[in-house]
This record gives sequence, C-alpha cells and structure tokens, in this order.
Amino acid sequence: MKKPSQWAVLALAAMLPLAASAHKAFIVPSTTVLSDGDDAWVTFDASVSNDLFYFNHHALDLDHLVVTGPDGKPVAAENKNTGKWRSTFDVHLTQPGTYRVAIENSGVFASYVDAKGEKKRWRGGVDKLGDIPADAKDVEISESQSSVNTYVTLGKPSGGALKPSGHGLEFAPVTSPNDLYAGEAAKFRFLLDGKPVKDLKVTVIPGGTRYRDKQDETIATTDANGEFSVTWPAPGLYWLSASLDKQKPTTPKAKERRLGYVATLEVLPQ
Repeated sequence: MKKPSQWAVLALAAMLPLAASAHKAFIVPSTTVLSDGDDAWVTFDASVSNDLFYFNHHALDLDHLVVTGPDGKPVAAENKNTGKWRSTFDVHLTQPGTYRVAIENSGVFASYVDAKGEKKRWRGGVDKLGDIPADAKDVEISESQSSVNTYVTLGKPSGGALKPSGHGLEFAPVTSPNDLYAGEAAKFRFLLDGKPVKDLKVTVIPGGTRYRDKQDETIATTDANGEFSVTWPAPGLYWLSASLDKQKPTTPKAKERRLGYVATLEVLPQ
C-alpha cells in the first residue's frame, strides 16, 4: 500500500479534533514569550501524537513549514531535522514582536472507477489533477486545507504576523496569543476566506492528556462576528482546534472543501 503523503495525514488529524482517540498534530515551542534581547532563539518540536505534547506516533514533515515575522515577511527556520517521533527546528528572533510558526498543507482527494471497472483512490496537489485518467468514471473530488500553528513573541506583542490572508480557515486573535493568563478571558475570531464564521465549534484541550482519563475539553461556539472567548482554568499548554466540511471548493471540479486549524497556546500564571 502506498504510504500516505504528509499533507494527507495532517489533514486527517486536523479534521478529527473532537475524537478522544484521534491523533493530534501540534508544534510546541521551547518558550512563547521572551524579553527583548540581541540573541533570542526558540526551538520547536513538531509531531503527531496520541497524547498531547508527547512524541509517540510520528514526526510532522517540515516541507511546508512557514514562519512569519512581526513585519509580516517570511523568516527562515534553521537547524531543521526530522526524526522518528518528532521534527525539530530553530527560529532566530531578530525583530521584536509576535511570530507565527505554522505547517500549512493543502491538496485534493479523489475516487473514481477506471477503465477496468475497478474503484481507485488518488491524492495529490491541485496541479496534479491531470494524473486522473481521462476515461475515469464516477469521479468525486474533495479539497482539503489545514494548518498547525503556534506563536511566540519577543518583547511586546504585535499584529503583523497575524494579519489574515483572506484564504481558508484563519485564526484572527483579538487577544494576543502570547498574552494569555490563567483565570482571565481571552477573545479570538475565526474567518473563512476573510469573512467571519458563525456557529463554528472550537475545541480547547489542556496538555497532559497522558495522565488523565478524560480529555477535559472546553467547546466554544463563534458568534455572528466569528468571535468566541475562553477563560483559562490553569496555566499550561493548550491545544485549540476547529474544522469545517462541506464548504464551497476553490478547486475546479471538486465537490466540497474541508478545512482544519489547530494551534498550541501557552497560558501563563497570574
């Protein structure tokens, strides 16, 4: 059997955020908030795991790693390495402000019946749709987009790296993702292709699931402005996720589009 491509595995992880047994993709920074300094570095781990923020399933591929600096421009990741259970890389924070670190994936799934009457499945990039045989019958195409994110800030938070692109399912924080404190409410927003998403279910799960029988998830629902709030019960790392299916596709001939977003957020003590 052909090994699933990385984007396919990531898409699956992002599309099943509510399942207690589902594998969860995440990026974990060594620290999220740093004081102003001349030589600030952060190390990141990227993995898909059975337990939040532990490495026991497989590493996330770094081919589609995107780091955005406070000025909204790309920043190079350094010392990249992919092992069995996790990938690692470093980011040199040379500008004050907030950085977005993400692995972004998109692709197409298809099923069809070939000339011999056999049902086939196919996956690949949008630019490879021509690989599906011209004489294929009962072709069904679905589009998938997903991202795994985290955020770090050097000095004061800023918004340049958080500016929405207007494409896909995007997280548009009202409260800075690096200004979160236990016992305080934080407000966030989700957009779909630049417009607020109403009635989107957002799941928030604290780390340490390895040591408890329940996920202890909190589920919030976005309002008409795409906004929702979370009051953090305790300090620590949290996994935030949201997904949409049966959306209008952007790929020609696709039947639907599925989208997913996950992020690792750190909540600090008061």
